[in-house]
Amino acid sequence: MSKDNYDELARDIVDHVGGEENVAGLRHCVTRLRFNLKDENKADTDYLKNRDGVVTVMKSAGQYQVVIGEQVAEVYEAIVNQTSIGGDTSASETSDGGNENDNRNVLDKFIDFISGVFQPFLMALAATGMIKGLVALLGTVGVDPESGVYQVLNFAGDGFFQFLPVMVAITAARKLNMNEFTALAIAVAFLHPEINNLMTGDVMYTLFSGTAFESPIYSTFLGIPIIMPPNGYYSAIIPILVSVWLGSVVEKGIKNIIPGVVRSFLTPFFTVMIVFVISLIVIGPIANWASALVGQFFLVVQGFSPLLFGALLAVAWQLLVIFGLHWGIVPIMFILLAEQGYESIGPAMVSSTFGVLGVVIALLIKSKAKKVRDIALPGAISLVFGVSEPTIYGLMLPMKRSFLYALIGNAVGGAYIGAMSVVGYRTGGLGVFSIFNTINPSGSLDMNFWNVIIGFTLCTVVGFVLQMMFPVPSIDGNGNEGQSENIKSDE
Repeated sequence: MSKDNYDELARDIVDHVGGEENVAGLRHCVTRLRFNLKDENKADTDYLKNRDGVVTVMKSAGQYQVVIGEQVAEVYEAIVNQTSIGGDTSASETSDGGNENDNRNVLDKFIDFISGVFQPFLMALAATGMIKGLVALLGTVGVDPESGVYQVLNFAGDGFFQFLPVMVAITAARKLNMNEFTALAIAVAFLHPEINNLMTGDVMYTLFSGTAFESPIYSTFLGIPIIMPPNGYYSAIIPILVSVWLGSVVEKGIKNIIPGVVRSFLTPFFTVMIVFVISLIVIGPIANWASALVGQFFLVVQGFSPLLFGALLAVAWQLLVIFGLHWGIVPIMFILLAEQGYESIGPAMVSSTFGVLGVVIALLIKSKAKKVRDIALPGAISLVFGVSEPTIYGLMLPMKRSFLYALIGNAVGGAYIGAMSVVGYRTGGLGVFSIFNTINPSGSLDMNFWNVIIGFTLCTVVGFVLQMMFPVPSIDGNGNEGQSENIKSDE
């Protein structure tokens, strides 16, 4: 199809979805134009379905989806060039005017938002996850962690994960129609090299002493205590997303009250200052206390039932990582290791990647969607080495039923690990390499070692079998793969 034909098709589509003024938002996936219309009744669906260049039209999850096929990017670009619609593939569905016909529930909206935030850099995330796996392999075969080869590759793989808040801030700002660089200014403030100094020095006083929420206060802002997560905000996702969302609200409000002559520089000035201060004072304590509560909860469960502890931790770990609440558990693991010489958190924690691995292997076998396979292959490699983020954000969140199969697999394997009282004697490698953490210090391969292998295998096999037994869900959330339309490269 020539450029003129793309332009003509683009104009025709816009005209028959109710015109430019009826479009609240537009983005595209691999084969579909995804419109958020203010009034779907204004769209001429029958015309579009029979129009050359359009495969079909679907209404799903509050979106009006025009299926184009492999030329969708060209048609999208033609729409953007000829109208004021869109501007990037992550155009917000919450743009001015809103979408009164968005009938999705809160969970679907959250998952769509998270997926939209991660989609632009998902392949880079998968690639650096594979590099992290390679570094883990080097450590396992005896390469000195202080060597130049190890450190350079570690920087290449881990740098993206450390500064994930930067990428998240940019794409979330696009999704929320906020100035990207203002959002970036807020995010990098959380990553300032000296921000953790706010939690050092002499303790001024302690809040909630003797409770799970005990918080020593080292610094204040205008008398308000500053409380931060123990490991700061590197790799943090949810705190940054909340900050950018707040920033989008504040930015819009400030634009409405500041005179145009000074709006260009006073808007980011007030937005960054207000949002960062509020976020640091409010988000910090919430993240810290929520993490502490999670840690105490799992300690109580472990004392009550090791089997239940293993199952719950294996199921919950990936969810906790998404929300940044896992830091309430990690310190407990190190404390137990220092006091007892062993700990039972690590084996159940690591098992959480293997249920996902089983499902991803099944998806590689069953799925016909190019997008799924493109994410699943590097994702599976990363999972073997214990890096789950690319797969979680790229596949599991959009494909909720597949995620459920993975969590069931994790529950079975985690329950076995807990029931067998598997412990780790050291920390180090993740994924398959964490198996070596369970070798007895005497060097003997006792049942502790074999039980963790059995547990990991159970996670993988159960997740794999469940996904093989049931249909592959569409990555777009529209039923099962293949039900929507016969386009193998979609989803």
